[in-house]
Amino acid sequence: MSIAAAAVYPGPLECAAMELFSVAEKHVVVTGASSGFGHHFAGLLAGHGAKVSLGARRVEKIETRVAEIQAAGGHAMGAVLDVTVRASMEAFFTSAEAAFGPVDVLINNAGIEAGAKTYTMIDEADWDAVIDTNLKSAWLMSKLYTERVVTNKQTQGNIINISSITDTRTIKGQFPYAVSKGGITRMTEVLALEAPRYGIRVNALAPGYILTDVSRLLLESEQSPEFVKGIPLRRYGEFEDLDGPLMLLASDASRYMNGSVVVVDGGHICASL
Repeated sequence: MSIAAAAVYPGPLECAAMELFSVAEKHVVVTGASSGFGHHFAGLLAGHGAKVSLGARRVEKIETRVAEIQAAGGHAMGAVLDVTVRASMEAFFTSAEAAFGPVDVLINNAGIEAGAKTYTMIDEADWDAVIDTNLKSAWLMSKLYTERVVTNKQTQGNIINISSITDTRTIKGQFPYAVSKGGITRMTEVLALEAPRYGIRVNALAPGYILTDVSRLLLESEQSPEFVKGIPLRRYGEFEDLDGPLMLLASDASRYMNGSVVVVDGGHICASL
């Protein structure tokens, strides 16, 4: 076989690796899928053969993303999902299962920020909105998912929580976002103790500073050159930097991982103080 042909047709090792990290035919639910990480994750997973159910409050954004995925040959459905309302969660799971059957992977991605505010600047409404959306929703979605795994008599399930490096290291003005992400990481660890009895493993993905529509305000500001010096790789992350870690956690390649928090931050959390 020529070098050119070898580059086109994967050999046995490449095929084995592709199969190991495969999400083909897996039904994956992504919350907060109308923008940001969730929007990207949905396209990534569908592009690798997963059947993806997208949930968010902004229905028009979800419908647009579903149309994009389907136009590219992927399998996707979308439905309204307010992760602060239990009835909305239950209705979403029902719609997702009606479309693609039992859910194999739940990605708890929905999240918001309260803006650059310290603990003295926020009010109760700020606190409740962030904690309910970022933290309480992950617990309740996981609980409802577990109940369906049991009802459907599934032999295994997979929960991926989207945390952040702010779970352990943060800056002023990220309260209560950092508090919620600290809770997500602890939740992941406790769920990892309790969920395996139902055949479910639980891990978390903890991104560092990734360029998004929301973060650009900070990461492309005048403070950016100084801020980026704290990252050993000397750059901010991009959505694609999360692709490999997410595929690891969503696929059977991580079948013996449980309670792990996979940090993707360019070495930011281990930088010198």
